[in-house]
Amino acid sequence: MHKNLLNVVFLVLSIGLLTSCSDDKKTIRLTLAHTLDTRHVVHKAMEFMATRLDYYSKGSMEIVIYPGGQLGSERELIELLQIGSLAITKVSASPLEGFVPEMKVFGIPYLFRDSEHFWRVLNSETGQNLLDKVATAKLKGLGYYDAGSRSFYTTNKPINTPGDLVGEKIRVLNSPTAVATVQALGGAAAPIAWGELYAALQQGVVDGAENNPPSYYLSRHYEIAKYYSLDEHTFVPDVIIASQSVWDSLNTQQQQWLSQAMADSVKYQRSLWQTASDDALAKVIEAGVEVTYPDKKAFRDQVVEFHASFDNTPVAKVITKIKAM
Repeated sequence: MHKNLLNVVFLVLSIGLLTSCSDDKKTIRLTLAHTLDTRHVVHKAMEFMATRLDYYSKGSMEIVIYPGGQLGSERELIELLQIGSLAITKVSASPLEGFVPEMKVFGIPYLFRDSEHFWRVLNSETGQNLLDKVATAKLKGLGYYDAGSRSFYTTNKPINTPGDLVGEKIRVLNSPTAVATVQALGGAAAPIAWGELYAALQQGVVDGAENNPPSYYLSRHYEIAKYYSLDEHTFVPDVIIASQSVWDSLNTQQQQWLSQAMADSVKYQRSLWQTASDDALAKVIEAGVEVTYPDKKAFRDQVVEFHASFDNTPVAKVITKIKAM
């Protein structure tokens, strides 16, 4: 076990965050941790899920939320789920590919034509099959949250063509596919933890990063990276996952309550997302950010060979199904 993960486990144990059942109240307590700001719509959706679970279970189950990376990075939170020391977390689908290779399809640039196509896939049998694949990593897939599309933001110039990425060092998610995407587009990729990115931008360790508008705004990265180029190269969902061992410890009724609370929160989160995204864009523009809308054709042409590199791989059939939808 990595030293960082050991430290997180000791923290979890020291403050009593293990999934627990109170004998006095007969309450099942599920601990949920994530890395986002409490103003983020994902956090609000998780609070809504907690409220709905309390309602369905008539107070016999509760979710306790620890936001802002208090219990570690996304990878550390996944590992805590695997050993049963945490009940639920939210992670981007990209870091999950280190545990579930099929998840790499979400990191392939310009695979999804637009938001409508993306959600048609997620709501299909293909989307459910991908969610179910996390079981191979001792995880239980609960659902998808909208995380919009990811676009480049930089400190020194806008990225309006693939050529603009040449010589630029771009922070990406901890995902081989995310690294390969930036390289295919001409840049140099640097996987850096989200919590370390503000300082990395400030100190010039990286020239930019890529993310959706709410994350760009709430992280305050726009204070340093004043160019936001909406190329929308990937649609990477947030995935809500639970510890398989914790899930198995619940009876059938409790599992149903949690599943319904999750379904309610998915609808709620999607209803909030577009408003939050539009609001974030308006606020960064007001703060002096130069927002551009690059012609995507040049970017799509640049990744044709990258798409072809997945032929005859385990995800080839999934890619074919996605493109056909």
